[in-house]
Amino acid sequence: MDNSTKKKFYLVLILGMLTAIGPFSIDMYLPAFPDIAKNLHTTIAQVTLSLSSFFIGISAGQLLYGPLLERFGRKKPLYAGLCIYLLASVGCAMAQSVNALIILRLLQALGGCVGMVAARAMVRDLFEVKENAKIFSTLMLVVAVSPIIAPTLGGYITAVLGWRFVFAMLIVVALIIIAGIYFLLPESKKPDPSFSLKPLPIIKNFAGVIRHPQFYTYALTAGISAAGLYAYIGGSPFVFMEMYKVNERQYGWIFALIAMGLLALQWS
Repeated sequence: MDNSTKKKFYLVLILGMLTAIGPFSIDMYLPAFPDIAKNLHTTIAQVTLSLSSFFIGISAGQLLYGPLLERFGRKKPLYAGLCIYLLASVGCAMAQSVNALIILRLLQALGGCVGMVAARAMVRDLFEVKENAKIFSTLMLVVAVSPIIAPTLGGYITAVLGWRFVFAMLIVVALIIIAGIYFLLPESKKPDPSFSLKPLPIIKNFAGVIRHPQFYTYALTAGISAAGLYAYIGGSPFVFMEMYKVNERQYGWIFALIAMGLLALQWS
């Protein structure tokens, strides 16, 4: 492997990890729901609210990081977001109440979603236009594999070590990503002081996108295709582990198999 190929491999690897941090954070702790509910003296329904708060944070946060990545370059917002993610993950691992977990998961999502936004922006910065489709397809493959690996790994961690170590694993992943960004990922765009962070210009930019008819085609297609998977993610811990009484390891494998089926239908 020559130097240019090796460099490209590391770039795609780091960008893939940035893209996968969101799905991994969603799926890895799902097998731990009964264990979390028992330890925090609450119900699985209440624990599920921590998943809902994560979805809210990961959706809203992406709107914030776009302007920040344009104004301050790529790496500074990445460091800031991942540090928020890291601290929130530490808080989740130490949470003593379900309400604290719900809030911390919101903060975790607000920090972690920077990777999803920055990875897509940096593909355009670092690779030639003719390579973009290939790189994006590789990143989407990483996202597709995450729901298969994460719950299985999370099930075994929960069964052997307990649910708090799932978040310890996410802390380790975040530290590896931060190290990879520092040593392997170049700054792909210089800060642009002329880019305004005032609300009105940003809202106007968003409004320009919303007014474009093609936006609705892509947004609705992506949203509808993902709806089944996310509905399954939200409801499956209660159905399988409360109603059918499967254990953490069994749930991890069941989740992975059904997620593979849903993804196959989504891509067919």
